[in-house]
Amino acid sequence: MTTRKKSQAGKVLEKYTGGPLTLGRFLASIRKGEEMGLEEFGKLLGISKSHLSDIENGRKLVSAALAAQYAKKLGYSEKQFIRLTLQDSLNRQGLERYRVGIEAS
Repeated sequence: MTTRKKSQAGKVLEKYTGGPLTLGRFLASIRKGEEMGLEEFGKLLGISKSHLSDIENGRKLVSAALAAQYAKKLGYSEKQFIRLTLQDSLNRQGLERYRVGIEAS
């Protein structure tokens, strides 16, 4: 893990989503940007609309492996999705002072 400053894009997304960027908020912004409903987007990811809603609203966390699968299905960076889900886990455990940085081997 490394400490990094937020990118400009991250700051814009946080402003747009109304808080710190999480995987759930990122998925919601992608879904809304594609003008898709929960059911359609959930089918794309292979999950139910209620499960997607739980992820988007921070009621459920996603494993790093699932985050990578979602990234592949959506054509996004696996690294970014994994970083967000690991950060979500740290934040949920009260360890927000730590920031996750990912480097591929």
